[in-house]
Order: sequence, then C-alpha cells, then structure tokens
Amino acid sequence: MQHAELDEMAARLQGKTVLVTGGARRIGQAIVRRLHDAGANVVIHHRDSSEAAQALEFELNGRRAASAVLLRADLMQTRLLDGLIVEAARAWGRLDALVNNASSFYPTEIGKIDERAWDDLMGTNLKAPLFLSQAAARELCKTEGCIVNITDIHAARPMKGHVVYNAAKAGLATLTRSLARELAPQVRVNAVAPGTILWPETDVWTDEDARARIVGRIPLKRMGEPDDIARAVEFFIAEAPYVTGQILAVDGGRSLYI
Repeated sequence: MQHAELDEMAARLQGKTVLVTGGARRIGQAIVRRLHDAGANVVIHHRDSSEAAQALEFELNGRRAASAVLLRADLMQTRLLDGLIVEAARAWGRLDALVNNASSFYPTEIGKIDERAWDDLMGTNLKAPLFLSQAAARELCKTEGCIVNITDIHAARPMKGHVVYNAAKAGLATLTRSLARELAPQVRVNAVAPGTILWPETDVWTDEDARARIVGRIPLKRMGEPDDIARAVEFFIAEAPYVTGQILAVDGGRSLYI
C-alpha cells in the first residue's frame, strides 16, 4: 500500500472514538486494528482476555500515542453498562461508534438445552447488545454516530445442533432493524453477518473432513479472513452515511446455498 493510501485510510476516522466489545481476540481484534489504522481512537472491551487485551493496547499506543484504552466488564451485568459507556466516552470526550462483537458460541442440541446455556447465549448475543446500545444511544446521538452489530449468516439459515445460538443471532438481526428505526435519524444501526471466517475454539470443529465439506460449499471455495469482517465494519462506520437497518453477509457466497 502506498503512503498516500495509508494517509487517506488514517484520515477516515481521525478524531472519532469507537468502542468494540470483545475486542482483544479473533475477529474483535481485527476490527480494533482496522479502525485504529483508519485513525480512530479505540476503546477495547474485554472480560477475561486480559493478557491479549493489554498486549493489543500496548502495541496500538506504541504506534500512535494515547490512542487505545482498555475497559474490562462482564456484559451480562446490565447494571454496569451505563458506566461502561460513560468511561468509553470520557476517554476522548465523545463516542462515535459502538461495535457489538462479543459473543458466546457452542452447540445446544434439543434434549440437552438447559437454562445456563440459554442465559449465556441469549445474554451475550442479544441481551448485552440491546442494553449496551440503549446505554450508548445518548452519546451516539450527540455525535450522529452509529452501531454495528456482528450477527451470523445462520441467523437466517439455522445451523443444526445450535438452536439457542441461532435464535439469539436471529434476535440480534431483528434488533438491528428495530434500533435503526428507533434511533433514526441521529444514529445509524447496521450489522455484519460473517460466514466461515475462523473455526470455533471447540473440539467439535477439529475434524478436517468436516471442515473441507464446509469450505467446499462456499462458492468462492475458501474461508474468509477476520479482516474481511473488519473491512465491512469500517465501511458501515466511515463510508455509509445513507445506510441504516441493513445486514451485510460477508461469507464468500455461502448463504446462497445453505
């Protein structure tokens, strides 16, 4: 990338503040890096990933002084979310975007579903984004900012054996459209729906043959990269002032055939 292109990229979000939940690892980390590269000051939320979060904060502040801060919170504790937003906005005096990325993911088969799984999957994927968006609405209205939710292509086409997760992400998709109506015209609300980007960190997904079958059903015949999702998030924040209530599938075309 040429210097002119880097300078242009760094100017897109210069002076803006973005809060990314679950921003220390995996897709969340890619989102944080890309938004930071675009000039944003980033608030990196984490719950248990302290080591990864601190390393990312150190790296980003080394590249641009005083451009990244960490906030630790359990998003299931909704009474704490107002305070999380206050701290995020206080860091640089404003809040321009909220990225609801933090998520739990694991199978829940019929006959084996319990309330713990329901509360966790619904809590991280639907309840927390709702209450955090509600808490952030006032600050985002001040800056005419936006919310970007990370949903899933399986919100529309359920994945076998993941009943609660599917339902939670379907709820998040509807929440995206609902908030777009409720918060207009000051705040835009959109979502990115990833396809096969990273394999989940569970033993269920280690079978190479099963992985090959999944990739074989993707029209582009390959997995995506975390930065593919980050690019879509950046688009909604920095380059889509007339777009709200939309869900963009970033899946190599997989949702065409699921």
